[in-house]
Amino acid sequence: MDPTAPADDRRRRRVLIALIAAGLVLALLVSVGIYGLLRGPAPRTEPAPTGTAAPTITAPPTGTSPAGPAPVSQLGGPETFARQVAQALFGWDTTNGYGPADYAQVIVDVAAGEEADALAGDVRAYLPGAEAWAQLRQHQTRQWLSIQEMFVPEAWETATSQAAPGQIPEGAVAYTIEGTRHRDGTWGTEPVEASRPIVFTVFIVCAPVVTNRGITGTHCELLRLSQLDNPLR
Repeated sequence: MDPTAPADDRRRRRVLIALIAAGLVLALLVSVGIYGLLRGPAPRTEPAPTGTAAPTITAPPTGTSPAGPAPVSQLGGPETFARQVAQALFGWDTTNGYGPADYAQVIVDVAAGEEADALAGDVRAYLPGAEAWAQLRQHQTRQWLSIQEMFVPEAWETATSQAAPGQIPEGAVAYTIEGTRHRDGTWGTEPVEASRPIVFTVFIVCAPVVTNRGITGTHCELLRLSQLDNPLR
């Protein structure tokens, strides 16, 4: 968050997090299915595959698994920002010398200031832990995301319409993203790939970029992530 932003703006953003993450105005949040979703995903660990059967192989699209963690641009509008966050969250490669902390950092770098610590916990739950990463590296595993659908969930629209003035800051929005998580690597000497559908919600806030020439665009920050496969609808 911009430290020079007016104090009222910073307070309104903190109210949003309190409203959703801490459970204030609980009756409203329960009624629209938001309560609890922003407490952060439950830890998920995915060890390397075991056994003798290997999944079907298909080649990954060019450019879907970057050489290293790519910075997330905070410009370009809320939908573009949310898509970049999603791609950064699911796009990683165990073979390039980077680790989970490196991939997490590019997402935490675009966090709203007061939410950075909580968001870091959300992100860690989406990424393999150090032990799982080491096992996945032995299989030269890469991961990427293809997005099929992205929309503002009705539960968010209901919450914003029922919230009292000032409870949710202008520019805050939630996007639920449906897609397919792909992984490829090696099984012994054979190349393999596995994929599965995923869905999750990102919560962001965007504000106009104002210069001496007027409003020139928007600047976005990431608030929180829902649990994987437990999105707002």
